Formats: sequence, structure tokens, C-alpha cells
Amino acid sequence: MISARTKEGMKVAKARGRLRGKQSKLTPKQEAHLVSLYNAGEDTGAELAEIFGVARATIYRAVERDRRKVS
Repeated sequence: MISARTKEGMKVAKARGRLRGKQSKLTPKQEAHLVSLYNAGEDTGAELAEIFGVARATIYRAVERDRRKVS
């Protein structure tokens, strides 16, 4: 019964546009800038992580998303 109510509540929230996952650390504009810097090859992933204030994994995920989008 709890599960059914939860699922129903999630459907209602989704219909209202209120159901989201974890918020992104970077805006789409920041992510595009980060990927362009990474692809330029002047900065390492660790340096970019420090500049943008995120973890290295965030950098590599953003780069991978860009690669998938291009392919």
C-alpha cells in the first residue's frame, strides 16, 4: 500500500514538473566551457576540477556526455 501511494505521488509530481534527480553542479554554459578547455589540452582534469570547484569525476562525466552527444 505504501509503495502504491509513493508511485502515485511520484506520477503527480512528475506531471507538475516537480520530480527531479540530483541537481547538476555545473550549468550547461559552464559545462560547455569546461569541455572546450579540456579539449584544448592546456589544462588537466585535476586543474579544471580545481578551477570549477568540482570533483575530477564530474569533469570526466561532462567530457563523456559531450563525446556521446557529438557521436
